[in-house]
Amino acid sequence: MTKYELMFIIDPALDEEKKNAAVEKVQNLISSNGELGETDVWGMRKLAYPIDKKTDGYYVVIEFQAETDFPKELDRRLRISDDVIRHMVVNKEAK
Repeated sequence: MTKYELMFIIDPALDEEKKNAAVEKVQNLISSNGELGETDVWGMRKLAYPIDKKTDGYYVVIEFQAETDFPKELDRRLRISDDVIRHMVVNKEAK
């Protein structure tokens, strides 16, 4: 299994309950396909540039371990999610 780090930004217009549900949904997806590591919720932060006329975002970072084919599926699911406005999966073992 390979170590990965996922950072994603949730739409700031969502209420706290829906933000927590979005984080839980991603955690459940990861734990069903690999090993969930530490979850670090950064909270509301300014975006580096406006995305869909939004200047703030709710940042979450999750470390996990999974097989090499899982990040592609995770990327696909986050891309079609309405709650997530940006995401990035990084291989922590890459040199």
